[in-house]
Amino acid sequence: MLSRTADHLFWMARYIERAENTARMLDVNVQTALLPQDPENAEQGWRAMLSICELTESFAERHDEVSAEAVIDFMVKDPNNPSSIYCCLQGARENARAVRGALTTEVWETNNTTWLELKKVLADGTVERDPSEFFEWVKFRSHLSRGVTIGTMLKDDAFRFIRLGTFLERADNTARLLDVKFHSMPFSVLANSGTADPHADYYHWAAILRSVSAFETYRKVYRDVITPDRVAELLILRDDMPRSLLASLNEVCSNLEMIRNDFSASTERRAGKLRAELLYSQIDDILQMGLHAYLTNFLERVNDLGNRISKDFLVPLEA
Repeated sequence: MLSRTADHLFWMARYIERAENTARMLDVNVQTALLPQDPENAEQGWRAMLSICELTESFAERHDEVSAEAVIDFMVKDPNNPSSIYCCLQGARENARAVRGALTTEVWETNNTTWLELKKVLADGTVERDPSEFFEWVKFRSHLSRGVTIGTMLKDDAFRFIRLGTFLERADNTARLLDVKFHSMPFSVLANSGTADPHADYYHWAAILRSVSAFETYRKVYRDVITPDRVAELLILRDDMPRSLLASLNEVCSNLEMIRNDFSASTERRAGKLRAELLYSQIDDILQMGLHAYLTNFLERVNDLGNRISKDFLVPLEA
């Protein structure tokens, strides 16, 4: 496959997944902001999101103060923010258009329709009126794109580059979501799994689980109260949880193996090592180390994998 074609397919998938995960992160912040808390803590939640997404400076250039309305506007509609949902879905559509011949009609039409409908949805005031309704729409369009891809695409290299982009982005974004909600919590709180207000505690962690479509899964797996350490275990180490770090790395390694070339052995080894560390880790060891430090290291290694994949497969080699 031409490296340029592979590049467009890879980034089309990454942008779609990034738009969905941005919607998930924003939605969990909207939901947790509804819980009883002082304004300072609510603002800190939005600041943490900008920090984890590495957008604090970019946001400050456009907005004087951090508020829910300003952050949502910046992360949803701002055409000058490359990570906004607007830019992600625009990028997905443009990459799909560039390789229209490598996609089925259904995949192309799904992504093109998403872009056209987005402009209508943004214009009718849904984001301001009911942000959660808009975020559900973004998630639905991402699910639709992924389902149509699986249901209509030939399982060839084009399909595998799409899947590789999807799961590399998912690993990155799940780690960021966890870091947003856990990075300020000391190990003692995680280990004891409780606060002075158990009701607020329940709704806080339930909102996080729902943000990754894992609330019912948690109930099925643990059949007990929701605790921070188990939430972390589910979203990091459970290979049967579709959005977990381990499940994402399983897919990354599997697709790398199927598209390997003469230059990709080192990338495969690094991906395999990261997967093995997740496979044989225990959540107590991760929490004892410090979840923020662990996730920061994970994000650095996933970013390195993305750069290596670009070098091995997506950037044309000089003659």
